[in-house]
Amino acid sequence: MPRPGRSTREDGSMPRPIDADRLAFHRLVFARRRSGWWTPLAVGALGLVFYLVMLGVVLVVTLVLTLAGGPAADAVEQLSTGAILDTSSPFALALALGTIALMLPAYVLASRIVNGPRVGFVTAVYGRMRWRWLLVCGGLSVATVVVVTAISLLLPADDAGADAGPSGATVWVSLVVILLLVPVQATAEEYVFRGYLMQAIGRWLRHPLFAILLPVPLFVIGHLYDPVGQVGVGAFAVAAGWLTWRTGGLEAAIALHVVNNLLAFSFDLAGRGDAAATEVGWTSLVTSLLLIGLYCAAVELVLRRRPITRTYRMARPPLPAPIPMPTPTATVPLPGEPRPNLTRP
Repeated sequence: MPRPGRSTREDGSMPRPIDADRLAFHRLVFARRRSGWWTPLAVGALGLVFYLVMLGVVLVVTLVLTLAGGPAADAVEQLSTGAILDTSSPFALALALGTIALMLPAYVLASRIVNGPRVGFVTAVYGRMRWRWLLVCGGLSVATVVVVTAISLLLPADDAGADAGPSGATVWVSLVVILLLVPVQATAEEYVFRGYLMQAIGRWLRHPLFAILLPVPLFVIGHLYDPVGQVGVGAFAVAAGWLTWRTGGLEAAIALHVVNNLLAFSFDLAGRGDAAATEVGWTSLVTSLLLIGLYCAAVELVLRRRPITRTYRMARPPLPAPIPMPTPTATVPLPGEPRPNLTRP
């Protein structure tokens, strides 16, 4: 990251909605090899094909394991009843999280084929993941979760979605599944809803508000909650979109999403909540909004104290070479011609 003293417009100040030579995150498709108006549609269509193929392979393997009996058959039966993301069945939990995680390779591969190389621009303006910034955001999100959890203890508890949680060895198996797959699942959602959709909209519409707000309904529809829960999901989508544009990359949104999901599943394992519940209480909504607000404020405070690069500077075409001007040369008189008089009068 740059030094705190740097204050150039591409590093330390708010990126403008429209830049001639600097691209905010939602306009990074113009930094790729192909950026025609049709490329977002092609990426989406090809990514969907890749995802369906990968999903078909997973379903075939699951069918074979189901026919063999054992925990796979019980997990499929549990999923057929609509009980997804249930920590009491590690296989069903892994299957549900894994199918979401497949969106990540499907999108990245489709973007690589359609838009050409420099696929790192789907992540950040650096053209790659900014790992140090991701760690900073991870620390901020963990600190925010600790503060909000302490505050939530003072609020009345929502017991509607709580259950006893798994017990015995199931707890440890589910914990391993959560630690391995939740980060990938949350990252995949950010790459699709904040990466692909924001850059697709940014290809057609320049102002960042379109790229931030238009993907929100799709993200809300993808989460099956009651109206109270949908408000929290919508607030998260708006905050994640703003963080992505404000920081010039997906790292801040990924950190919040991963820590938030890990917290939800941890509460489920501890019997203090239900990650698969579709009804969300008002206390959960308040704590969720508080978590989002404090995290965004913490990220903004860090950005003001230690600016980072948030836009990509387009390479300017080289100036044309100057046309050489003819230089006067001395003429040599032919034999018999008088020599010019170069003496001053």
